Amino acid sequence: MRISYKILFTIVFAIGLTIAQATPTQAAKVTAPSLSQSMGESITVRVQAPSEVIQGDRFRVSYVVNTSDIDDFRVGDFEGLIELFGPSRSQQSSFSMVNGKTTSSSSVTFTYTLTSDQPGTFRLPAATVKSGGETVVSGTPQIHVLPAGSGSTQGGNSQGGSAQGGQPHASQPDRMRTQNVGDRITGSDIFIAVTASKKKVFEQEAVLLTYKLYTLVNVSQMQGKMPELDGFHVQELDRQRQPELKIEHYNGKNYGTVVWSQYVVFPQRSGTLTIPEIKFDATIVQQNRSADPFDIFFGGGSMVQEVRKVVMAPAVTLQVEALPEPRPAGFSGAVGKFSISSSLTPQSLKANDATTLRLTVSGTGNMKLMNAPTVAWPKDFESYDPRTEEKTRISAAGSTGQVVYDYIALPRHQGKYELPAPEFIYFDPSARAYKTIRAEAYTIDVAKGKATSSANTNYAKEDVELLASDIRYIKTGSARYQHSDADFLGSALYWAIYAAMLLAFVVVVVVFRRQAVANADIARRRGRGAGKVATKRLKKARQLLAAGNATVMYEETMRALWGYLADKLNIPVSELNKDNVRQRLTEHQADAAAIDAYMRAIDDCEFARFAPGDPADMMQRVYSQAAEAIETLKL
Repeated sequence: MRISYKILFTIVFAIGLTIAQATPTQAAKVTAPSLSQSMGESITVRVQAPSEVIQGDRFRVSYVVNTSDIDDFRVGDFEGLIELFGPSRSQQSSFSMVNGKTTSSSSVTFTYTLTSDQPGTFRLPAATVKSGGETVVSGTPQIHVLPAGSGSTQGGNSQGGSAQGGQPHASQPDRMRTQNVGDRITGSDIFIAVTASKKKVFEQEAVLLTYKLYTLVNVSQMQGKMPELDGFHVQELDRQRQPELKIEHYNGKNYGTVVWSQYVVFPQRSGTLTIPEIKFDATIVQQNRSADPFDIFFGGGSMVQEVRKVVMAPAVTLQVEALPEPRPAGFSGAVGKFSISSSLTPQSLKANDATTLRLTVSGTGNMKLMNAPTVAWPKDFESYDPRTEEKTRISAAGSTGQVVYDYIALPRHQGKYELPAPEFIYFDPSARAYKTIRAEAYTIDVAKGKATSSANTNYAKEDVELLASDIRYIKTGSARYQHSDADFLGSALYWAIYAAMLLAFVVVVVVFRRQAVANADIARRRGRGAGKVATKRLKKARQLLAAGNATVMYEETMRALWGYLADKLNIPVSELNKDNVRQRLTEHQADAAAIDAYMRAIDDCEFARFAPGDPADMMQRVYSQAAEAIETLKL
């Protein structure tokens, strides 16, 4: 009797299920000392719970203790929440040995299963743990219970996933509705909302744009990016590798929400500026309920199907106000909040040595777009454009951090100079006013240097290299004169050398041109050298003949025969065959008898490798026949 694979699979599955139900699961009891006790570490209690749940759903709250030696564990009342089960206790232990060093750790988790019959915000009770005479109390994070809506499935489970001191996250994506294949996906099932931190701003003021996804369906992938914007400088905030999913009650439905992308934009001109719509391509997973699970188990189908959906993020309009006029002289173009600090190294130096003024502008704003502060160096200083080093990161308020400007200057004369305090002028949007901040003023002591210039200093003429007026010292002394009759230019010898060089140039051009034409004719050169190449190959074949190496001797003879034709007829070896060779030889008006003899030599060489008889006699006959065929064929 034959049993189908579906019936067999059902029987095996039922047996396995019966065994699993008949075997109770018990937590193993480990009495080994925990790592926290052996290493003297303090005991901690972490709380793992979802940040948002839906009214009527079951969810778990876990208290994780980093030791297995627990004398007492107590938890207060779950006010506003209904305790369905708990606490269930589970224990984890680990042991490792690396390079002879042994480490171990253990922890105990107490888990409660809860639900809520009313929406609101509830604070979890603290857990009190006693271990080895020490008492530790956990934190009390909050849980937001959202009202039940048409977009949620009641009676589900929400897994706890946040820890005390960490970022809590929402229920898992299984809270979203799984559609059937063919179900229509509407704009209320999945959409993107756009929010701007400000709608009325000044030029260059940072605006945070947040693109948030709302979905009731399972989204496996989504792609979309901000296009190039006219009138804006755009920087994208670095988002988490795994977007944080939350549940949010909106328009009577509980949506799965995630902040998909955030951009900080800096408007570059005033007026009404619009950030256009952004197209997102979403991949939605639908369930194929008509699929046969037995066929799927044996690779004959799939329970899910991916559907493409275009989701458009709406446009955003900003009202951009121009910066107040008149703008102060020396305005840096910076908009935000800033501070400035400075240092001068060194303050005492010699003339023509370099000093460096470092200005550090710190704060938040359009730091990538502002100009460097202006430094009023003394007149006798030679200064250079500053070197800029940016140490910023993009944040919701704009670029945050600092920009370092290094100014290098060289004093040309000795003396004492005053460097005025550098000013940095920026616009503060919150105060709607320009502000000026100043760094420190410095006194610079310049000592006499090797090439310094001073009104009261006498220099030796040979020591003067460069004066403050940048004019070199005029050399004095007797001059050397030469008569015009002694000029070489225009003499007979000059014209003779000129003519010889011109003739040599013409000869070189003609010779190289002929050589280039000859080298360009590759086919002709190959044809001229075909006989030499064939002779070398036949010589090697004769050496192999004397050594009695029949296989290699026949191969070398075939190379000589085919290679000679390839070079003479300018045919690639890969395209050689008897038909096109005979045709080309006939076109070259070769003797018909010589062509037949050449073809027989090729055939005999191919045949001789496997022919019976005296190998030595066969090798000699094939070699002689090949040499005679190449010699007889005249091309």
